Amino acid sequence: MSRAGRIDETIINFQVYEDDIEYYGMAEVTMPEISYITQEISGAGIAGNIESVVLGHFESMTLGLSFRTLTKDAISLLEPREHQLELRVAQQNRDTVGATTNVVALKHVFVVKPKQLSPGNVAPASPADASGEYAVSYWKTLIDGEKVLEIDPLNMIYFVNGRDYLEPVRAALGKS
Repeated sequence: MSRAGRIDETIINFQVYEDDIEYYGMAEVTMPEISYITQEISGAGIAGNIESVVLGHFESMTLGLSFRTLTKDAISLLEPREHQLELRVAQQNRDTVGATTNVVALKHVFVVKPKQLSPGNVAPASPADASGEYAVSYWKTLIDGEKVLEIDPLNMIYFVNGRDYLEPVRAALGKS
């Protein structure tokens, strides 16, 4: 299906797993923001200041998980270690040419460490709205099984749509 004949519509549902096994009953996930590190450049031959984006280097990223209630699973994510989380998403789009509704499989893989847990509220006949924040040190995204994004600061990998933009940097440093 061409992109011209496709309308991306909605997320049908999602699940979160740790180490590809355990399910965490979530209400919502707040995805990390991807924000490049920048450097202000000024000096001779430049009429003012410009902001230079540093190739493949990012500000720290945070993943947010919202739980309906405070659970053992939510508390286990407080263990002071790296947790590998997988967010599996079923997205829906419409093929306007073929008049069909399609499901697209999206998978995000994160390596995170706990930053905080808010146990939420306690009130009759209501969700607790517990939530946690987790520092992200690795992120990979696959769409229909194809890797489209990988951000791995510790191994100097920044992969987008088939190209690793930090490969020349690793080569220059003798790391390839």
